[in-house]
Amino acid sequence: MADRGTRSWSLATARAVISEVRRLTAAAVDAVDVLEARRGEVAGSGNPAALAALEQELSRAVSAWVRSMEALGVEVKGRWLIDFDNGRGYYCWRWPEEQLDYYHGYEDGFAGRVRIQ
Repeated sequence: MADRGTRSWSLATARAVISEVRRLTAAAVDAVDVLEARRGEVAGSGNPAALAALEQELSRAVSAWVRSMEALGVEVKGRWLIDFDNGRGYYCWRWPEEQLDYYHGYEDGFAGRVRIQ
């Protein structure tokens, strides 16, 4: 297997940071939800500059979440979706899951997730 250049997580270590992942993700989801709720109003205002500014705010909010996940050492695979590389595949978590309960191989992706026994 090629060196992926990422941290290798044990299940126990990955599960130990899920509460922080959930806390940071919940805050990001709340911020993005507020901005997305405003999108229709701003889009209907006929002000393209205001809409562009809102879209930039949305992008910054999601980017800040990505940076916070990367600072924890996890891999961001999509919006509110992260993986913990364990050297054989990934422990996989997605908002709003309460716990880290899924795994998939390197080639399987999200669609190939299976519950950890």
